[in-house]
Amino acid sequence: MFEFDTIAAIATALGEGSVGIIRVSGPDSIRIVDKVFRSKKSLQEADTHTLHYGHIVDPQTGDPVDEVLVAVMRAPRSYTMEDVVEVHCHGGIVVVQRVLQVVLAAGARLAEPGEFTKRAFLNGRIDLSQAEAVIDLIRSKTDSSMKLALRQVEGLLSKKIRSLRQSMIELLAHIEVTIDYPEHDVEDVTIRHILRQGTAMLEEIDRLLEGARMGRILREGIRTVIIGRPNVGKSSLLNALSRTDRAIVTDIPGTTRDILEEQVSIRGIPLQIIDTAGIRETEDVVERIGVERSRSALEEADLVLFMLDASRELSEVDRELLTNIQGKPAILILNKLDLPRKIDTDQMKQLAADAPLVEMSIKEGRGIEQLEAEVERLFLAGGIDGKEAAYVSNTRHIALLEKAKRQLEEAIASANAGMTLDLVAVEIREAWETLGEVIGEAVGEDLLDQIFSQFCLGK
Repeated sequence: MFEFDTIAAIATALGEGSVGIIRVSGPDSIRIVDKVFRSKKSLQEADTHTLHYGHIVDPQTGDPVDEVLVAVMRAPRSYTMEDVVEVHCHGGIVVVQRVLQVVLAAGARLAEPGEFTKRAFLNGRIDLSQAEAVIDLIRSKTDSSMKLALRQVEGLLSKKIRSLRQSMIELLAHIEVTIDYPEHDVEDVTIRHILRQGTAMLEEIDRLLEGARMGRILREGIRTVIIGRPNVGKSSLLNALSRTDRAIVTDIPGTTRDILEEQVSIRGIPLQIIDTAGIRETEDVVERIGVERSRSALEEADLVLFMLDASRELSEVDRELLTNIQGKPAILILNKLDLPRKIDTDQMKQLAADAPLVEMSIKEGRGIEQLEAEVERLFLAGGIDGKEAAYVSNTRHIALLEKAKRQLEEAIASANAGMTLDLVAVEIREAWETLGEVIGEAVGEDLLDQIFSQFCLGK
């Protein structure tokens, strides 16, 4: 276990609340908190995982700061694998900050963002992929993204990576034996073994990468753009999906002049919905800027919700947009079915190719459930495996898996081409080292600082 100084930070969100927690970790954490804690029993005599009632006092004046409960967790049975003390005080910015100041004055250092989790990693309690999943767990916006992050925190991805690395080590050992004892003339057997085992490992990496798309969706959400002409109901749709009055809705064309964004969850799928300015030719400078931003958002979208007004005929702008969304995941929404229908549905379907159609009347509350079902069908075909699937959601992990795949493919190609076994072994070892970067077996201090700087203070 690494030797560190003693750190402290507020572990709960700042603001009014029933409880605030100051977390202290390090070799002197129990002694430091005991200096400012008044109770019937000294914390230094306390057993691990016990809770103690008392008061935090200002050591200079002896005045009480707050009535508290103090939890003691002795190493290695703690989050950081160090001695950890948590002071549970009354919530509120002033009280919590005052207790922290007293603890810092007693000898602790203010923790850096993510330093508690960094110590958990450096002390071997979790690997790097599990540490990164802690961020995802904190930032989860839906049940699905929370479950995905929790599976990673529990080490599902780590187990698969470790299993792959173990297979590579065994293959390298087999190659070394062949190189060291050439008189046994087993090189052909070894080549066949490399091809067989290498192919199996490639298939496992491919399975992990196949889940990357779903992992990214669950982690980051689907970037969803609502486009269409002015007054087709885009802002009304945003309000209906978010169950809020986020966007202003009027009958005046050009009400929405800039893009609006809202995070929503549809059947467990996180969506980052962007309501765009109505696309049309306009002389208004501000509205024209909004229209250009709408077109840019369309290019970057994962999903397009293209809205049309059933009570109006197709315009040139409609036809252009229908052509532009070809090849993109898109859903056609035919709104205002409460009005007489004038649109040519057959022509609309022909221009939109295979895009599914949902008919709605947002005013009457019709069609929302059908739209949600269509989003689910497009992005969750086959459903989500809640137990076994190790969906790779982290961009760094995906890049490393793709790199390891290329290195393994090169090793197999070298073996097929009759290259020397020591060259093949070098390529396999490179893949083994690359996968080690996923779980933190070989990473530099700069990368660790970058990863843990994304955490909040106290975590």
